[in-house]
Amino acid sequence: MEKETTIFGIRAVIEAVKAGENIDKVFLQKGLRGELFSELEDLLKKERLNISYVPVEKLNRLSKQNHQGAIAQIAPIAFYTLENLVETVLESGKTPLFLLLDQLSDVRNFGAIIRTAECTGVSGIIIQKKGGAPVNGDTVKTSAGAIFKIPICKVDHIKDAVFYMQASGIKVIAATEKAENTIYDTSFKEPCAIVMGSEGKGINPSVLKVSDDKAKLPILGEIESLNVSVACGAFLYEAVRQRS
Repeated sequence: MEKETTIFGIRAVIEAVKAGENIDKVFLQKGLRGELFSELEDLLKKERLNISYVPVEKLNRLSKQNHQGAIAQIAPIAFYTLENLVETVLESGKTPLFLLLDQLSDVRNFGAIIRTAECTGVSGIIIQKKGGAPVNGDTVKTSAGAIFKIPICKVDHIKDAVFYMQASGIKVIAATEKAENTIYDTSFKEPCAIVMGSEGKGINPSVLKVSDDKAKLPILGEIESLNVSVACGAFLYEAVRQRS
């Protein structure tokens, strides 16, 4: 399961999509035109798959084969639906602790967060379909295999997950330096979901606006922020401490 699968060639990618393969991301050659290429683009957009338009040099690095301007990466895991994940966790009787990753882009941070999430008993991780780090072989390695032990689901927008969590009685806590309270003044004892933002931009303002609560880590040094995977670990272990 740890082997990442790559599909190359326009027709091959089209057939993979139609066959329902678990495609994580598709790389398309920037500026390419043609009837078959347009067919592929339309299909990818219809299925709301993650598309990245890149120079041909990037495609050549991804595959030495005749890719024809199209390469698809098959995720090494099957993704859960948000509805099934939340319903299953609520029915288990355990106090839910979800993790929402708002367009986290670095695969090493993503893998490290998955590893910490598994170690801290996180119920599931929710990521956005577009704009985030890929779920590939590098993710498997940096997560030390934890990716196979924790449910992960994709949504069109993190805000969709926020609204669903709230409708399910789960409090949404945004991790942001803009918060007034620290994690030590915030309760993680009840069913909750923690939102972590991207490395550069943090949490999308629209997501911050609809979150139930905000919390930050106390920063005592001159550097104003922590690496997102380190910050996530601090949040999760504070939740563990409070629930112990």
